[in-house]
Amino acid sequence: MTLYGVGLGPGEADLVTVRGKEILETADVVYSPGRLSRTVALEHVPEERIGDLDFPMTKDEEKLRTAWTEAAAEVAPKATAGDVAFVTLGDPNVYSTFGHLRRTIDAFHPDVDLEIVPGVSAVTAFATALGVEIEAGAGLSLREAAAGHSPTGPDRMILFKVTDAPATHEGLVEAGYDVTYGRRLFMEQGETVVTDDPTELDERDYYTLAYAEKESLDVESATAAFETSAVSSETTDADTPGGSDTADTNVRSDGGREFTAAELAELAALERAEGCAGGDCDADRGDADHGTTGVADER
Repeated sequence: MTLYGVGLGPGEADLVTVRGKEILETADVVYSPGRLSRTVALEHVPEERIGDLDFPMTKDEEKLRTAWTEAAAEVAPKATAGDVAFVTLGDPNVYSTFGHLRRTIDAFHPDVDLEIVPGVSAVTAFATALGVEIEAGAGLSLREAAAGHSPTGPDRMILFKVTDAPATHEGLVEAGYDVTYGRRLFMEQGETVVTDDPTELDERDYYTLAYAEKESLDVESATAAFETSAVSSETTDADTPGGSDTADTNVRSDGGREFTAAELAELAALERAEGCAGGDCDADRGDADHGTTGVADER
């Protein structure tokens, strides 16, 4: 008999994991902390099995502790008698309300078994939605940017709760960042917006995030050499009398270019250097081979 914290993903019902879907379909009760998570859960659970918990919109810590204590008292007996799920958007352990329930259950109902079912977080979903690639070995910092706050420092940041995009943008640009914003990414509720213009997001919306990257950042992966070589080859062809009629032993029949052994060796060395920078050298592979995972494995 278990209490499951189930991550629903960013908001589209078909982005719930297979494991998460199985738990939702078999749990005796599925509790939801809010309207949006309830809407997603209803795509997998009949309404009669949905339980609602009341959490006040306040920063008063005493009122919040009271609310979580009451929620735990509601959930614990059912989790002792059967299987219960508590759903959240994203992942249960990333900027989630589930952490409050878990700590309260641990404190007052230690006999309840807990299990977390991870979900697709905005931390990873944003990269796809915004067309951003976080290369091997790259760093990425998480920050909050509520009420116009403009955190600075790291080369790359993903900012949550961007509730005043124009004010946040002003501070980030002044600090030398390029910024792209995403609102309600992969969410069925509301309009999805991806833009680098903060004036398009002048209305407050909790589900707005931003990706900020320093303008001076210059990162080149090993495979970027493919693009450079292709451009170089095209330039050489254009400058050669006769153009494409001139023979080139490195051009394949399909139009691609074959690399020399020296070029391939250089690419391999660059790839290895990138892997080592990301903690993926031979010395670090023992843990991975034995199934141990860490933050670096989530690339």
